[in-house]
Amino acid sequence: MKIKLAEALLRRKELQEKVDQLKPINQKELYEIKARRQNVMEGVDDLVAQVPKVSFNQITAAYDFHSRRLRMVDALIQQANWATELDVEDTVMADYVDTIVK
Repeated sequence: MKIKLAEALLRRKELQEKVDQLKPINQKELYEIKARRQNVMEGVDDLVAQVPKVSFNQITAAYDFHSRRLRMVDALIQQANWATELDVEDTVMADYVDTIVK
């Protein structure tokens, strides 16, 4: 499949955003408190339980999927970067020369 460099750059941006979203997720965010166990009266307790919203494996799989795709598209962009030559004027690459101080 052939794509334009601009499409690869957009895909890289999409994947980076997805990886950035998944990266900070920690164990605390994966659980929701459904109940709480507290001593209400003598012999009567209130129960606290944590229930997983999603499994840690789901988050890891999604992160790994997007990270791998990001590395692949980034490698393709870098390959195009090193293989492509641009025809520019000499002045584009010239360093600044201060005409006042010599």
